[in-house]
Amino acid sequence: MKNIFILILSIFLIHTAYSQSPTVKGKVIDPESEKVIPFAQIAFYKSDSKMPVTGGSSDVNGSFKVAISPGDYKMIVSFVGYKDNEQNITVTKSGLNVGEIPLSVEEEIMDEVVVTGNEIKRPMVSTMEGMTIKPDQTIANVGGTLLDILRNTPSVSVGDDGGVSLRGSGSTNVLIDGRNSALASDLEQIPASAIEEVEIINNPNAKYDASSDGGIINIILKRGEDLGTTGRAELTMGSRMRTNANINLSRRTTKFAAYGGYSYRKWPRVGSRETERRTTFNGEKELFRQEQSSRNEDFEHTINYGGDYFWGQNKLSIEGVFNTEDENDFQSSSAFIQNLNTEEILTSYVRNTTETEKNYTYDNALIYERDFNDKEKFFRASASVSIRDQVEGQNIDVFNNTLQSEGQNPNRIEGSNTDEFRNTSVIQADYATPIFTGLLEAGYKSIFRKFDNDYIYGLVDPTTDEINPYDSISNRFIYQDQIHALYAIYSDSLPSLTYAVGLRAEQTILENELSNVETSLVAPEDLSNSQDYLNFFPSVQLAYFLNDNNTLKTTYSRRIDRPSGWRLNPFPDFSDSLNVRVGEPNLQPEFINSFEVGHMYQKGGITLTTNAFYRRINGQVDWIVRVEDGISYRGPQNLNSASMYGIEFLNTSQINKWWNLNASYTIFESRIDGTNLDESFVNRGLSWYAKVTTGINLPLDINLQFTGNYYAPEIEAQGRDLARYYVDGSLQRYFFDKHLSLSASFRDLFDSRNFRGQNFGPNFEQTFVRKRETQIMLFTASYNFKAD
Repeated sequence: MKNIFILILSIFLIHTAYSQSPTVKGKVIDPESEKVIPFAQIAFYKSDSKMPVTGGSSDVNGSFKVAISPGDYKMIVSFVGYKDNEQNITVTKSGLNVGEIPLSVEEEIMDEVVVTGNEIKRPMVSTMEGMTIKPDQTIANVGGTLLDILRNTPSVSVGDDGGVSLRGSGSTNVLIDGRNSALASDLEQIPASAIEEVEIINNPNAKYDASSDGGIINIILKRGEDLGTTGRAELTMGSRMRTNANINLSRRTTKFAAYGGYSYRKWPRVGSRETERRTTFNGEKELFRQEQSSRNEDFEHTINYGGDYFWGQNKLSIEGVFNTEDENDFQSSSAFIQNLNTEEILTSYVRNTTETEKNYTYDNALIYERDFNDKEKFFRASASVSIRDQVEGQNIDVFNNTLQSEGQNPNRIEGSNTDEFRNTSVIQADYATPIFTGLLEAGYKSIFRKFDNDYIYGLVDPTTDEINPYDSISNRFIYQDQIHALYAIYSDSLPSLTYAVGLRAEQTILENELSNVETSLVAPEDLSNSQDYLNFFPSVQLAYFLNDNNTLKTTYSRRIDRPSGWRLNPFPDFSDSLNVRVGEPNLQPEFINSFEVGHMYQKGGITLTTNAFYRRINGQVDWIVRVEDGISYRGPQNLNSASMYGIEFLNTSQINKWWNLNASYTIFESRIDGTNLDESFVNRGLSWYAKVTTGINLPLDINLQFTGNYYAPEIEAQGRDLARYYVDGSLQRYFFDKHLSLSASFRDLFDSRNFRGQNFGPNFEQTFVRKRETQIMLFTASYNFKAD
């Protein structure tokens, strides 16, 4: 930490020496789409030199400010896929504002679009903070959900349960339009057609929540930014009669804007799982084997709405999403335990579970924004409430001492009811103003969250269908927390160098309580728990402009990963009596120091970004498995530490007029130290991800696209997840001046996507394989229009 503050002090001393330098500022835009172009390169040349004097890049708002000495210069603004903009400028002692700088698509690309009608796909844009994903540029995303987008996103891995990890870290903060939202608890409920773009921020600065060590995934929903009336309708049909239909409309004038949309989704699926565990206790060897098959039917309705009202330099906005989901599931599970010494079957059973689930989610936000004559100055305040209510009922037929249930009556019927309620409320204010020669940003944020899980499990009375609760299993768990934060960031530009230093303070207050339980099963001190702590999180960002093709960057941030309510619930989950999950009420947060050094190269149609990263995690949380009497107990525990270091390559290439390639490769080493729990809980391993999206413009104006993903094995404290890989293929063609498009997607062409893993510990070894139906076909028709 001391070295970080020495670095910050050095930056300010350097800044003082250059504080009198004038600046050139402006904004880079695409005149055709009327949108800003972030992360464009700006270079300044003297007339007699081929090497730039200084330079910089535009920020996420397309704006740039570069410190430079007075004089005459040639300014070149460039961005991949666009024609360079060259201007001769004169900088005085008071600086220069060049206003908006338009960049036009390169002529050869324009010719391609005009001649063939094919669209140039650019699904990924590298940025100084990470990357921006354009979902509609990957055809495989059409007709899918947010999870499908993330599966095709570099550095991101999506698990079988929908969990998301970034660069090997399963702790990732997912935001919706920059806000904490209950929608993030089920990413599959957000249709891909509703998403404008996805921002990946690998090492966030002090402006963002300090939570999560993997970084931030910010989902930007569509709002309708064009003047006039615009609309889009889309229908997707696929195998097993999968259906996804949606319509979006927007109206924008200089005084107001209104938008809204509706989506319907029907998504049946089937799957299977096999688990095998071998244990040894006192010379007795046992084999546990479980086979599961499942089928699910999911029906969802989503409504999004919003509007803006403009007056003077003010804007008042409302944003909202409402989702309702009905799910009908069936799972059949058969299992046995065998004594391998005598080959005797010790126990066997079949459990057939019928489940119904109803979910309601809504998210509302009120936002006020104030602009000023100085474009760098702004104020924004918002308040949001996000609620999710999940009601689930299960009916379980239990057949003892058999592996077949067909034609038999169950020995007993068990059932469960779960009512899970989540509430997230956020109040936030952000302000930025020029100070000295730089920009000061400051803000406040409070998050209030509540998680209430009421769980009843018991024997079903066949005459009344009522559940007689088991006191040893039924319980209610309530988790509440508050996080209050203040932050400040100062950023500025020196010749060829831009920097930002920040500090964030977060006060955390949390309480959890377990009630309606059999107290003999839980220690008295675990029935309730409270914590209250204050932490500080510094951040540093540096970018050094080498020339108009090359930029170096380095970032540092300190972060935290607080345990969720689900992990803190100490009451055992016996829904699978031989595989029991249990939480840890005294689980402590992880603290992370994250470093990154990167290089960005841009020239013509090629962008190559290289990032080296290192994370040190104190108090690493991992899932630990112990086996007692043939039963597996799985729960989270704090380990001593973990560390991860690696390198990432991102490449975007327009190889020629008919072929483009986007590729990413991430390789990292993980080291885990859990010797505080057991001397054997030490592991290390190398893992890597590779993702490729390539598009080919075929005759007859057809776009062909392939997306390939490979995930190498990845370690845990007690084992590893094995390799996964799959390839998707898609076709798309536009009609009627691109108002109508027809698409066909063929997912998992070789039916190779599954999830496999290994676990080991004292006296046991375990393997598992999970497979869902992933080889599917989808056909989509989309129509869009615009009226003045």
